[in-house]
Amino acid sequence: MSDLDELLNKRGRSAQLGAYVTAVAFDTKGLPGFALGDGTLRLGKAHESIAVHDGAVLGLAAHPEGGFITGGDDGRLMRAKPDGGAQQMQKFGSKWVEHVAAFSGKGPLLAAAVGKNLFLLSPAGEVLKTLEHPSTVTGIAFDTKGKRVAASHYNGASLWFTASGSPVAPKLEWKGSHTGVVLHPGSEALVTTMQENALHGWTLPGGKHMRMSGYPSKPESFGFTKSGRWLATAGAESIVLWPFFGGGPMGKPPTELGMGDGVVKRVACHPQHEVVAAGFDTGMVLVADVARERVLPVCGPGRGSVSVLAWNADGGQLAFGTDQGFAAIVDFTQS
Repeated sequence: MSDLDELLNKRGRSAQLGAYVTAVAFDTKGLPGFALGDGTLRLGKAHESIAVHDGAVLGLAAHPEGGFITGGDDGRLMRAKPDGGAQQMQKFGSKWVEHVAAFSGKGPLLAAAVGKNLFLLSPAGEVLKTLEHPSTVTGIAFDTKGKRVAASHYNGASLWFTASGSPVAPKLEWKGSHTGVVLHPGSEALVTTMQENALHGWTLPGGKHMRMSGYPSKPESFGFTKSGRWLATAGAESIVLWPFFGGGPMGKPPTELGMGDGVVKRVACHPQHEVVAAGFDTGMVLVADVARERVLPVCGPGRGSVSVLAWNADGGQLAFGTDQGFAAIVDFTQS
């Protein structure tokens, strides 16, 4: 037993779920859900199994009214309820429903990416808007107020008003394959991951370009800290943090925290504090306090590459899973 497992052993609960963990989230009531490559969703402390897709679960998000929405390679958008029931919300033919998102504030919305289209839906699953893109949508994200939704795709990204379905100016173009998208919490920037080992961004509303490169591998996971001061990214042997203050990130070197024994595959920013969790390809998980530059090990290596990582709403619990089916939730609120 590794000393790095002390927190997992003292404050965590873990399970072997038997399939690649493709996504994890907490619903609006705090119920955890692990999505798997075998088409099931595992709910709650007992990891109750719900069959939601014929094939892998590709996308997972908390439904505004409790439970989850999922997308799969069977072309279906599903709702999984907290009581274990599942129902089909939409069927999009044979195309993969690869990305889903939800906004749970005033005027709740669902979003699903299917091929070149981004569908905005009511919580009941009714299609409200169909937003067409020049190529396959590779990532989606709502802003903090649900007024705009972003999509990444080939040669750039698109930003849309959710109420009207009209595009937000200016056009966000940059040649290459953009593979994921995130919006600054203060709506000051939009950033994408790229197929090459780099990030690209645009200031909002001006559209000025930002280029963040130098990664040894693809930065597959990224997110802004609560304040929006830092963009935390995977893709290196430590958490790479780009400063979005003082004129940054252009011309400013990134901060690196939490050096591990492998490459960071997933990051998750704490919902309340300037704290970032990181999961490595070795299976190691750690939590880094940005201001104090302190690092706390959560889980040692040896259980597969970390494939998913998420905090609950108040940041008291951290869930993670691996490509070998290991899943765990660590409770930081225990005394």
